[in-house]
Amino acid sequence: MVNKITVVGAGNVGATTAQRIAEKELARTVVMVDIADGIPQGKGLDQWESAPIEGFDSRVIGTNGYEETAGSDIVVITAGIARKPGMSRDDLLNTNAGIVKSVAEEVAKSSPNAIIVVVSNPLDVMCYVAMKASGFPRERVIGMAGVLDTARYRSFIAEALDVSVRDIQAMVLGGHGDTMVPLISYTSVSGIPILQLMSKAQLDPIVDRARNGGAEIVKYLKTGSAYYAPSSGAVQMVEAIVNDQKRILPCSAWLQGEYGMKDVYLGVPVKLGRRGMEGIIEIELTPDERAALEKSAQAVIEPMGVVKV
Repeated sequence: MVNKITVVGAGNVGATTAQRIAEKELARTVVMVDIADGIPQGKGLDQWESAPIEGFDSRVIGTNGYEETAGSDIVVITAGIARKPGMSRDDLLNTNAGIVKSVAEEVAKSSPNAIIVVVSNPLDVMCYVAMKASGFPRERVIGMAGVLDTARYRSFIAEALDVSVRDIQAMVLGGHGDTMVPLISYTSVSGIPILQLMSKAQLDPIVDRARNGGAEIVKYLKTGSAYYAPSSGAVQMVEAIVNDQKRILPCSAWLQGEYGMKDVYLGVPVKLGRRGMEGIIEIELTPDERAALEKSAQAVIEPMGVVKV
């Protein structure tokens, strides 16, 4: 347990993230910040009133400013507009860049030693904005995308094979979008290579569905986007940091030569511990996987070059 974790944004993703952090008792105080008057206060109070039933002592509070967030150990940024049907993640670029920039500047002033976990879309570019605006080192600005993309991929495989999700080992790298790279060569079920259990023709639609997992949910919801699985992904990263678990999770990280790439945020295997990103694991990729990863990086570099920080 740490002293304080802040979640910026009290919408569906932010509120669900705050609730899960509190229920796991990862911090003594969980602070939700949002510009909407009364929303974080009301949701925070509602969550705190669930504590006697759910059995947690983490105090949840809501606020419209950053005074109560001072000294936060971890800040999860979920603020920004959500996707609607027909919108790509890149359509959110300019609006959310301005929001994330202002949030990161506030975080740098109120919690200069915090670790930032970015959830706002378009994810990889927003990580870049947060790092530049905060001035924090790359070890303390990481993005939640690969955990979510991998969870979707694993859930679809488990469904197709009628086996437990617990037994699916997999990893999705690359940018959080249509160019993400599910690693078939590292996908297995209790150690059994996936292509021994299904054909590539059966697996290909699952890979495509994972790439479009967010859009599929947006199409159903119509007025919003996914939040249960994204909040779970963020909290898994927060838990790994708080408890110094040294988990190897796919996260968006600022590459400085790893995988032959430099100055780009991209989903790669990261060791997460109490200091944030404690290392990037470079794994062997097939020629097709490496080509797909490089293509994914280009899809991040282009919008990163036009965003104003």
